[in-house]
Amino acid sequence: MGMSAGTVAVVLVPDEQGTLSPWDLYELSTVSMVFGAPHADLADPWYELRVCGPAPFGTHGLAGLAGADTVIVPSVPDAVAEGRRELPAGLGAALREAYAAGARMVSMCTGAFALAAAGVLDGHRAVVHRNYAPALAARHPRVTVDASVLYTDEGRVLTSAGAAAGLDLCLHLVRKDLGAGVAAALARRMVGPAHRPGDRPQFVEAPLPPSGEDGLGAALQWAVEHLHEPLTVEELARRAHMSPRTFHRRVREAHGTTPLQWLLGERVARARTLLESTDLPVERVAGESGLGSAANLRRHFTRALGVSPGGYRRAFALTPSGPPSTGR
Repeated sequence: MGMSAGTVAVVLVPDEQGTLSPWDLYELSTVSMVFGAPHADLADPWYELRVCGPAPFGTHGLAGLAGADTVIVPSVPDAVAEGRRELPAGLGAALREAYAAGARMVSMCTGAFALAAAGVLDGHRAVVHRNYAPALAARHPRVTVDASVLYTDEGRVLTSAGAAAGLDLCLHLVRKDLGAGVAAALARRMVGPAHRPGDRPQFVEAPLPPSGEDGLGAALQWAVEHLHEPLTVEELARRAHMSPRTFHRRVREAHGTTPLQWLLGERVARARTLLESTDLPVERVAGESGLGSAANLRRHFTRALGVSPGGYRRAFALTPSGPPSTGR
């Protein structure tokens, strides 16, 4: 689609009583806020949204999928996800036809069951809320089910876990279509994070408390307070009273990542805070966050958030000062 936004068709699947669940309504509102609300100041033209479903929910029937650039299937009823009910008549064929015609196919949470039943997910990696992952994997062995991440992007086939991960995926689509700057500005408008990579874990335990016999929480808290200093895993392990191997395992259990990746994430987060709340030069931001040089900051910041430090500051700065002289 390049830099044009295109047409997005969202497919609604009511339950046997003809109603939509709260999850359906939540995900429909997410799609509507991102693709249906006018944001002409960010990009013009914006997306055209088609709501495809039976009356009174949809203004288009399944015929609305024809010609759409992107097709999004939010959550389906539990009866469909659990295999007690088939897809509504004609939906599987409509999804297959849209995919064959070149549409980008997207699911949110249990919407993956609809794409899988239509054969769209065959041979692809897909994610669903981890509570539904065993059922999806058992009923659709041609799908590689990954229940550990927020969303997956396989080009023309994208899937997300539930709730907030659906918004992450929608913003990811905007970022792909219209650029990181537009996606970051839209996220700010929606009071959300600028960019959460899809490989973030679905569920992460809270940091361990600094008190008690386990010193992991205290060691990590100390690290957060000393990000501007050179830090090593060996030093943090000593402060946690653990071997480096045990420390590595405990950080992965608690945060879903390695100690070095956790430390890098905290340093990028510190840099974000400084860019938002101060007018420090980018070189100082790099030093205060422990990323060393402006070049190192730009590399890690852009990789994590999809926008340069300078672009992020221009979009999100909370200070009245003018734009910084460096950071692009």
